[in-house]
Amino acid sequence: MDSYPLISVIVIIFIALVFDFINGFHDAANSIATVVSTRVLKPQYAVMWAALFNFVAVFFIGAQVAKTVGTGIVNPIIVDNLLIFSALGGAIIWNLVTWWLGLPSSSSHALIGGLIGTGLVKGGMKVLVWKGIIKTASFIILSPLIGLTLGLILMTLTLNSSRYFSVAAAGSMFRKFQLFSAAIFSISHGMNDAQKTMGIIAVVLFSSGYLGSTFYIPYWVEFSCYLVIALGTMSGGWRIVKTMGTKITKLQPMGGFCAETAAAISIIGASVAGIPVSTTHTITGAIMGVGATKRLTAVRWGIAGNIIWAWVLTIPISGSIAAAIYLALAAFS
Repeated sequence: MDSYPLISVIVIIFIALVFDFINGFHDAANSIATVVSTRVLKPQYAVMWAALFNFVAVFFIGAQVAKTVGTGIVNPIIVDNLLIFSALGGAIIWNLVTWWLGLPSSSSHALIGGLIGTGLVKGGMKVLVWKGIIKTASFIILSPLIGLTLGLILMTLTLNSSRYFSVAAAGSMFRKFQLFSAAIFSISHGMNDAQKTMGIIAVVLFSSGYLGSTFYIPYWVEFSCYLVIALGTMSGGWRIVKTMGTKITKLQPMGGFCAETAAAISIIGASVAGIPVSTTHTITGAIMGVGATKRLTAVRWGIAGNIIWAWVLTIPISGSIAAAIYLALAAFS
């Protein structure tokens, strides 16, 4: 393994934490859109609530997803600072473009795409870890479907179980429940998304010789990544909130509770299994499932189609951007 000066490692870690912050900023809408659109919390309080529970996730789970990102996408033997810098650059650029357009794309898949793109131009197909890539790519389809199915089931069960309540009583009760569901969803978001940056930082340390012969995630890396993603969430990605909270379907507190709970169950399950899923995809699917219990036309499928196109394009576009950055910088190094 090559050894790198400490200063270059510090620079890459800083850039990784910038990505982590933008991830929280970009995905704040996932955590707060439903609770804001149902008027359970005002936006400024919603982001603080979400950020708190993003950070609380550090105490709940290990580093399974981080290990998948660090060693399960590209063979860590070929990883160097230029490859990681380019992968992060591709992911950050695509995140900012989709934020500007108000599209809830996946920060996770932007990072995966960046790693694949740079891995291909540096080492070719042989350096890609197909088991991890296939597992991750399959959940581009599975995570929104699981979210949609669970959202549909939970909303149906909740409607049946609350049919004897008055509209006012049900609304009051679910406004309180939604505080809980928003907290659980924010914990699941922190669990899965902060770990991606943890994996990137750990593989940089490992490839630079600072972790010894065994790949692991230092605790200071875990703590830093959870803290930074929480700070990013507090800054909020307001452009996406409107798309998530109102354009897909109109939500009431009951629907918000069911969507957040369904998405949280899906993401926590994936995190335990070490699968880097998209919280964006999952909550979007859950919102669609909740909306479909009213009637299929309650979901604005045209908006949903635009979102799906952003999902499909994320890995190839972020990968292409990252590959271009790598080739440009490699030509001058």
